[in-house]
Amino acid sequence: MTRIAVLGAGKIGEALLAGLLAAGTAPDELAFTERHPQRAAELAARLKVAALGVAEAAERSDVVVVAVKPQDIAPVLAELAPALRPGTLVVSLCAGLPTALFEGGLPEGTAVVRVMPNTPMLVGEAMSAVSAGTHATEDHLATVETMLGSVGRVVRVPESQQDAVTALSGSGPAYFFYLVEAMIDAGILLGLPRAVAADLIVQSAFGAAQMMRDSADHPVLLREAVTSPAGTTIAAIRELERHGVRAALIDAIEAARDRSVELGRAAQQS
Repeated sequence: MTRIAVLGAGKIGEALLAGLLAAGTAPDELAFTERHPQRAAELAARLKVAALGVAEAAERSDVVVVAVKPQDIAPVLAELAPALRPGTLVVSLCAGLPTALFEGGLPEGTAVVRVMPNTPMLVGEAMSAVSAGTHATEDHLATVETMLGSVGRVVRVPESQQDAVTALSGSGPAYFFYLVEAMIDAGILLGLPRAVAADLIVQSAFGAAQMMRDSADHPVLLREAVTSPAGTTIAAIRELERHGVRAALIDAIEAARDRSVELGRAAQQS
């Protein structure tokens, strides 16, 4: 039996707890921390999982998942360090924070695995990237992959690529939501009711995502299959290229990467 504590029961923390429960983890093998008492009581009642303090949660757990905002990490590590049992695995879901930050604030030899998940974890379709810290072993990575496999898909990357992952898939759902929002507005401009436009675009996005995931074809080939000579789609693509949408997306993702790097530096200096 592996006992898991989730420090920080925001949307990602709650989604992980729900996913683990759905995958068969017993409620008494889980615990969580939440600084807002009303939220803690509500979540404990709904999930049947214990809401504890940081020290108590750490003392009883084999795996401690840190899912707090990057700016809140210092006080959490200060509470966690004296309570952490030897051999406990620490898993960070904190955007931008390197494993070295955790290793420097926790007992010598603590195994740390860095993870960048994303919000589709809420529906069991997360994309998570994992990286090993200095003391993390193959077994530690396998443990994390099994845990995260209950809420989506998992890949391994070198930690040097985690800021890029944060920009691409960590923030990625927001880019899709932004595009869908713009497309719905376009439907309204063209005379469609909002509800109809939303149904058309959301289902199209869902189907297109499944095609990309299930097909061996490159996205370029899938797009070309929709793009007839002198047709409506190529007219739209021409406008997207004329307005620099491709370049804007690349610049946006690069900016997100830079912000991830800044968050890590700021946390290390605090």
